[in-house]
Amino acid sequence: MRHGRTGDGREGAAPRRGRTSHGRKGAATRRRVLSVAADLALILYFVFALFPVAWMVILSLKPTNELFSTYFSFTPTFDSYRTVLGAGGDQGVPFVRFFVNSLVVSLGAVALSLLIGLPAAYAAARWRFRGSENLMFTLLSFRFAPELTVIIPLFVLYQKLGLFDTYVGMVWVLQLVTLPLIVWIMRSYFSDLSPELEQAALLDGYTRKQAFFKVALPLVRPGIAAVSLLAFIFAWNNFVFPLILTSSDAQTVTVGALSFLGGDRPKYNLTAAAALVSVVPPLLLALTIQRYLVRGLSFGAVKS
Repeated sequence: MRHGRTGDGREGAAPRRGRTSHGRKGAATRRRVLSVAADLALILYFVFALFPVAWMVILSLKPTNELFSTYFSFTPTFDSYRTVLGAGGDQGVPFVRFFVNSLVVSLGAVALSLLIGLPAAYAAARWRFRGSENLMFTLLSFRFAPELTVIIPLFVLYQKLGLFDTYVGMVWVLQLVTLPLIVWIMRSYFSDLSPELEQAALLDGYTRKQAFFKVALPLVRPGIAAVSLLAFIFAWNNFVFPLILTSSDAQTVTVGALSFLGGDRPKYNLTAAAALVSVVPPLLLALTIQRYLVRGLSFGAVKS
């Protein structure tokens, strides 16, 4: 193929190739600049989001005499952690007991919610009737409702029934937080399972209960792990119910950590140390079930 010539006798195709190559290099440069700018913006947002956590760590490591200094240069010490954990002085705050209380009531609430919620979610996924969606939305609305709207009646009932400041009372009230979450989420997991699997089990002589325990439940184990972690976090972080319905015996870390702020001079370093210690159980639980958690959160995302 012959190339046309310009008026001065030069080839016309060569300048076009030069401009095309220059344009491609410019586009590649712009993409690299945009990529670097996006990475820098992401790093800045990451630093901004994690700065409160870093500040809490700094506060927890500061000695009392340098507590109100805004400088980052200080002599770090673990005295705050020793005090919070009961090994470095008596501040009159039994934080270790509050920590154990949180473990007991949170695990108890999640266990009770799983015991009730898994069969309820399975039934809601397999048997539909008139008004079933309204019933599910009503159950979910318990999670949406502000806790302050029911706290006064609950306080009166707990005082009358002897449930105030008890493990049983806290487990019972926290399952009101975790149960709707478990039922609503697990219903979608069970709905993603093919009913033919259970029908085949029934044809093999399984009862409906055996099909549920031996066929359906093993297939949604990742979902159970994920929803259990979410429910545990919601129960662990709850503040309003422990604040009003406990005083000392069943008080949790969310309320107990604030006890260090009392007195003439708030002890911010102790409060920061207590808050960081209280983060450990959900973090360890998430790391322990990380494999199931990733599968559970992505379960049913791609349907065949």
